[in-house]
Amino acid sequence: MTNEQWSAVDQYVSDLLMPPDAALEAALAASSAAGMPTINVSPAQGKLLYLLARTLQAQRILELGTLGAYSSIWLGRALPPGGQMITLEADPGHAEVARANLARAGLSAVVEVRVGPALTTLPTLAGFPLFDLVFLDADKVNLPAYFRWARALTRQGGLIIADNVVRRGAVVDANSTDPNVQGVRALVAALADDPGVHATVLQTVGSKGYDGLALVLVTGEPLPPPR
Repeated sequence: MTNEQWSAVDQYVSDLLMPPDAALEAALAASSAAGMPTINVSPAQGKLLYLLARTLQAQRILELGTLGAYSSIWLGRALPPGGQMITLEADPGHAEVARANLARAGLSAVVEVRVGPALTTLPTLAGFPLFDLVFLDADKVNLPAYFRWARALTRQGGLIIADNVVRRGAVVDANSTDPNVQGVRALVAALADDPGVHATVLQTVGSKGYDGLALVLVTGEPLPPPR
C-alpha cells in the first residue's frame, strides 16, 4: 500500500466516525498559521487517545509535548467532571497558541499548560496525586528519561502511551546514528527490563505515514522519582 491509500482510509474513517468539529479544526488552523510543524496526531489517533482515556476512566492525565493542543483537546474531553489534565510544552510560542485553542474548546479550566523543558517541569509534579494516563509525545532523544518520570508519576493500573516509536521501521537498526531512533530503542529496552509494566508496540499507518505507539500498563508500584 501507499501513503495515498493509508490517507484515504484515514479520511474514510474520519468522515464516518469523527464528524466535523469546529474546535479541533480551529486548533489545526491556528497551529498552521503560527508556523508550527504538522506533527500532531491524526484524527483517528486522537480518537484512540480519547477512547483509551474514557475506558480507563482517567481523572488525571499528563501530556508531554503540547504543540498546538490538538491531542490535548481529545484527551481533555475524555475527563469526567472534576478531572484535570496537565500538558507540558517547552516552546512559549507554542504554549500561547495551545492555550488559545484550549480556551476555544472550552477546556481552559480543565487543561493546564505548563511551559519549560519537560525534564525541568516534571520534578515539580512529584508529590502531587498520581496520574491515571500519561501521553509521551515530546522529543524522542529524552524518551527514556521521560519514561522514568512517567513511571514515578503514574498510579498502579495506569497507562503510559508513547507516540512515534517505530520511526518508519528504523527502530530495528541498532547501528542507527539518529538520536531519536536510539532514544526509542532505549525506551523499548527499559520496558523489557521493568518487571512493573506490561508493554507492547503497535505499528501504525495512516495520513501520518508509517510509525507506531507504545502502550504500557503499569502493574507494579510507582517507582521513586529520578534523581
